[in-house]
Amino acid sequence: MTTPFGVAVRHLRERKGVSQKEMAKALGVSPAYLSALEHGRRGMPTFDFLQRVAGYFNIIWDEAEELFRIASISDPRSTIDTAGLPPEYTAFASRLAAEIRHLPPETIRRLAGILEKACNSRAKAP
Repeated sequence: MTTPFGVAVRHLRERKGVSQKEMAKALGVSPAYLSALEHGRRGMPTFDFLQRVAGYFNIIWDEAEELFRIASISDPRSTIDTAGLPPEYTAFASRLAAEIRHLPPETIRRLAGILEKACNSRAKAP
């Protein structure tokens, strides 16, 4: 298992040709922590850590912003706060949490597409 952030960090590491051990030392973290991040066994990294990663790879602002966005959607233990929302929202979030492991990739892609369209429509609304 991995996360979008884990994939992005591994890609950056491979592009630079450095090992986890080398990168961990340069960033002041343990190789075990970096491995756990890459393999989705740790939650979202701190803003400070993300800044150190961006600096280490000397990436431009747009790419750093994308890395930060990817990190924000990569917590393998996500929670959904439905407090104050109608009961059907809570039921949907709970059902999704219970069933997500059993959904085929195509269903996940379709649900992600529906969510993307809904978010885009909301963003465009006056």
